[in-house]
Amino acid sequence: MDKNLLDSSKFNVLALIDPDQKNDNILDELIQSINSNNFSGILVGGSSIADNQFHNRIKKIKDKSTKPIIIFPGSSEQISQHADAILFTSLLSGRNPKYLIEEQVKGAKLIKQYSLPVISAGYILVGTSLNTSVVSISQTEPIDPNDYENILNHSLVAQYFGMKYIYLEHGSGANNPIDSNLVKFLKKNINIPIIVGGGITKKDEIIDLQSAGADFVVISTILEQNPNFDFINAILP
Repeated sequence: MDKNLLDSSKFNVLALIDPDQKNDNILDELIQSINSNNFSGILVGGSSIADNQFHNRIKKIKDKSTKPIIIFPGSSEQISQHADAILFTSLLSGRNPKYLIEEQVKGAKLIKQYSLPVISAGYILVGTSLNTSVVSISQTEPIDPNDYENILNHSLVAQYFGMKYIYLEHGSGANNPIDSNLVKFLKKNINIPIIVGGGITKKDEIIDLQSAGADFVVISTILEQNPNFDFINAILP
């Protein structure tokens, strides 16, 4: 794997594709629009998949995409050889052992078998909504977004564990993005790159997060709602 697959020396926007049946009708257009816009890569994964076509869809995405493909697995069942790497996360903000360690243990041997390059990240769910898909599937509650010290402590745990990134997640379908002031605070106090996702729908939100120090911004739901090139091009900085 290219060591710069997630290159934190520059600001990056990543597209997240949910490889679920609900997106089959837009998948071709979405991939083409992503290819033609200034994304650094594509994350592929979802909280749950309605059928057994994950492997077929990720192969299609890989075959049609000109961008690096990184699996962002919702479970150990979302591991495939049709990718350039896997984002290997632990849900540090929750205390459900299934997503802290159990799914990781289940998937480790398959990752080795496929020789998938691993990108380790501490996954921290932040927010007030209990209605996001991440909350529902993980059965964990997000950290209060105003409790900066608690979020920092979780981020430092990831850093001290040797994880390479912090992934701050507001949840798919969140009404607004992570507060840029939180990102600015964390950036001053941790030494590993920050990925921010969830609720990002506008260009100025991306720019605010970039200015605050986010190294990567992930956009997803808005792409499913508007997969055409012109719309996507207009929201990218």
